[in-house]
Order: sequence, then structure tokens, then C-alpha cells
Amino acid sequence: MAVATDGPSGFDRFDLHPSLAKGLSQASYDAPRPIQTETLPAALEGRDVLGLAQTGTGKTAAFAIPILDVLLDDPASGPGALVLAPTRELASQIEAEFRTLARFTKLTTATVYGGVSQRGQEAALRRRPDVIVGCPGRILDLLNQGVLNLDPIDMLVLDEADHMFDMGFLPDLRRILAKVPEERQTMLFSATMPREIRGLAEEVLDDPHVVELADSAPAETIEHALYPVAEGQKRGLLEHMLGQPSCETAIVFTRTKHRARRLARQLADAGHKAVGLQGNMSQGQRDRAMQGFRERRYDVLVATDIAARGIDVSGVSHVINFDVPNTPEAYTHRIGRTGRSEREGIACTFVTPDDNAWVRATEKMIGSPIDRRRVAGFEADGRGDRGPQRGGRERRNERGSESGGPRARRSGGRKSSRRSRGRGGAQRSAR
Repeated sequence: MAVATDGPSGFDRFDLHPSLAKGLSQASYDAPRPIQTETLPAALEGRDVLGLAQTGTGKTAAFAIPILDVLLDDPASGPGALVLAPTRELASQIEAEFRTLARFTKLTTATVYGGVSQRGQEAALRRRPDVIVGCPGRILDLLNQGVLNLDPIDMLVLDEADHMFDMGFLPDLRRILAKVPEERQTMLFSATMPREIRGLAEEVLDDPHVVELADSAPAETIEHALYPVAEGQKRGLLEHMLGQPSCETAIVFTRTKHRARRLARQLADAGHKAVGLQGNMSQGQRDRAMQGFRERRYDVLVATDIAARGIDVSGVSHVINFDVPNTPEAYTHRIGRTGRSEREGIACTFVTPDDNAWVRATEKMIGSPIDRRRVAGFEADGRGDRGPQRGGRERRNERGSESGGPRARRSGGRKSSRRSRGRGGAQRSAR
């Protein structure tokens, strides 16, 4: 997860609290990733931050580190930080990273999301956690019931903000924003910058430090390609891809919940260690599916777009789009489940003649044509199939196996964060 850097080694340059620095070291955070290098100084000063970066680039630590550092130096009287995420899986993943980094501290966390009983979450909130990570719907429910009080919140994070708009969270977000103190530090992180995100950023951020590392194109670590195929041949082509020596673990995306459930069952019946992940499952079922995939009890996860963002499973070798995503933007997010943390990954997208409009829109979005590859016996009829092509069998990659795919400073206006209220530079240097 580390990248080479100049100057002081690792995270030492940021003068982090010793307990946090120990947690980073134990978690093998040897050196900051680019999004962390660019955002941490401003975030540690208490400035608002807008961070745009591709999936799998270390955005969670970019906001978790400054939050924990602030809370260690200046403990809150109640929950000091609220992190909003679009899905339960992402909320759980964020909270787990907070716990990992805070393992040598006394700071506590709680997750709040729907699909499970409120009782346990209410009990966790009564213990006054330092950090709350949750989904907007359940957060709003608890606010309306008087169970949750956001008055102590001093730091607010909107993570994967672009995905929240995909899921229609904007009205809930506005209601929550009305409940948190105006005098706060706000950080907004996103993989893309649609018009709605730009408008929300202008609305909620005060003189933010802006870092734009996001690119519409997939990460360079991902080898991705389109596979023209007839609709009725998708299943056979999928079996072919999963049978390649290079395919160690795979996430297979489908368009509908019914199709994900049926395809996972068909693959399991065919002898694959496959499990489904879709919105009709209970939270317990979803947790068990993800845990089994992480622990390699399953090597194929068949999912709807519920898993397209925020599912950080190390070492996923392949992403296979059994169905194309609903939008071009979702393409980058889906295939970003592989090639994470600077590892190489392969992404394959099955396209039928009916998908030509999606292909054109996606190529326009990423700014370049996507490689076409054909597998003998599985070709579509080729109507409207354009772009670079490779005939015959798949290209062999370097590994020798058949490849399945490839600033202005705060002026002290309406907000003053905890850091600016009580943690000046002299205080930091006195550690």
C-alpha cells in the first residue's frame, strides 16, 4: 500500500499523535499514498477538503487519519466525527479501518445503517462513541426519533459522495446537514465529479483545499477490455473466463438482483465456490457472503452494483461485467474492485449488439476506445462493433496466461474547527 516518497520517511512528516503513528505502523502503512500526501496537511490544519481520486487509492485513510489525530489531542464530549457512506458494506469497511488505525488508543466507533435492528445501534450510541459511521437513511431515522444528537459533531465526512446521488440520497443529506453544527470541518471525497457533486461541494465546503487526482479512465493497474458476445452465450463465456489460470478470484457483476442470485446458484452447481451479494439479502447474509469471499471460502462473488463501491477486498484478480452497468460512470467504479493498492488486475466486460450506445458513451467518458477481444466460439454477430480489436483467442499477458481484460487558505469565516480553536502550531510542535 506504500509508495516511494521524498523527505521524512513514512507518515513522520505529519507529526501525528504517537498512538496513531503506532497504529499506522502496525497496519503496515509505510508511506502515504498520493491522495493522503495531498490532503493530510490541510485536513490536519482543520481546513475543509474536497478530494477526488479513483477507487482503491487510499481515500478512507485520508480522512480517518486527521479525524483520529484531532480526537486524540482534543477529545470530544460526545461523538466528534460523523462519516456518511452510501452502503452498509462501505460503512462497515470504513469503521473497520478506523478501528485498525485506532487500535492503540481509547477512541471508540459505532456504525449506524438500515437492514438490521436499531437496538444494538442505540446501545452503541448511548456509549457516546467518538466516531459515528453510517448511512443517511438510518442516521435520519435516529435523528427524527430523538435517539441521535449531532450537536457535538465537529468533523463531517461525505464519502463516495457521487454514489450517494446515484442512490437518491440528496434529500436525506440536506436534512442531516441541517442538524450538524455550522461551525465544523467538512471533508468530501468522491471518485467522480458530476454536476450534483460540484453543487453540493459549493454548498457545504468553506474555502476548501481541493485535490483532484480522479481520472475518468480506469487506473493504470487495470487491464480492461470488451468481449462481444451473444446474450445466450454469456454464461459459457463466463465459465471460460473463470477457468483461465490467471483467474484466481473474481467479482461478477449483473444488472438485477434476480440474475445475481440465479447466476451464483448456477455457478455453485457447476462446481465453483460462488456466492451471491444483492440487496434482497439480509444484512447477516450479506456480511457472511463478504466475509467468506475475503477469507477465500468463495472465489467468485456474483453481485449487483451494491458492491461496485466501497468493497475493498485485497487480491481480486478479475472483475467480470456479465451485464454492462447502467451508466458509463459506473464502469470505472465496478472495475475498480480489482487493480487496487497498486496491484495489477483484469477487467472483462461482456457486450452484446444492444449495448453499443453504452459502449460509445463509456468510451467518450474515459477519453479513449476500449480494446475489443474475441474468444473463439463466443462471438456476437458484430453489428455496430467498432474500435480496436484482437482476432482469435485472447492476448497472453506478461505472466504467460490468457488475459481476461487488461487552495486558498481558510480565512476563518463561518467555521472554526477544533484544531483552529485549540490546537495551534506551537501546540503541535511541542509534542
